[in-house]
Amino acid sequence: MSDFKNKVVVITGGSEGIGKALVDIFLQHGAKVATCSRNYDKLYQLQKTYPGQPLFIHTADVSKEQDCQIFIDAVVKNFGTIDILINNAGVSMRALVQDAELDTIRKVMDINFWGTVYCTKFALPYIQQNKGTIAGVSSIAGFRGLPGRSGYSASKYAVTGFLEALRTELLNSGVNVMWVCPGFTASNIRNAALNKDGQAQGESPLDEKKLMSAEECASYILKAIAKRKRTLVLTMQGKQTVYLNRFFPSLADKLVRNFFFKNDALVK
Repeated sequence: MSDFKNKVVVITGGSEGIGKALVDIFLQHGAKVATCSRNYDKLYQLQKTYPGQPLFIHTADVSKEQDCQIFIDAVVKNFGTIDILINNAGVSMRALVQDAELDTIRKVMDINFWGTVYCTKFALPYIQQNKGTIAGVSSIAGFRGLPGRSGYSASKYAVTGFLEALRTELLNSGVNVMWVCPGFTASNIRNAALNKDGQAQGESPLDEKKLMSAEECASYILKAIAKRKRTLVLTMQGKQTVYLNRFFPSLADKLVRNFFFKNDALVK
């Protein structure tokens, strides 16, 4: 796709998973890519993979407003502008509400929601000038609340609502605002998901080999951005969940409950 030749694409959380796959595919399509992560070592290894390529890395915690401001300013200083922003950085959780510490839910909201707000706010003037695209990696959990993931679902609902409001504000500006809702995708997000105490659980409750790959997910996202779509919902299971929750919510309650629980215990 020639649409991305020399375009400046900013991807948060690009050191692994869907974010890294997005960095890979946009570089392959001729874009200038900037990405951030809290883990400098992973970013450095990523940069070593692309010697001489227009890849800018920056260490930042998107839950911190100042980090986001410094990151966006550094991107503009390095590349001159921003055409596309993909708010991908995120963290999940796995704990029942009755067990979860409030700080765990707050941390998820700070990264997933406020990280999106901060980066979008600071990048917006450049994207408006270029009539570019703002995309957010939301989730099926942003359409349907998932048990054991209350804070994650809340944060993704918030991301979707924020972007939908922004899309409406910018409807006649030439800027496209979209949100992407991957289903379960093979990545590190479940290993890094926070437990009730706010620590990484270190294991995935799902069979990662059966899930959509991060590379396939990134390919769908790239095509959706090229087509300036409004919403992208991925995987058949994800589409079925959105459909059932919209038209048969009580049935969706039971099916989701049965999927995540066994003998009244959260198993997924």
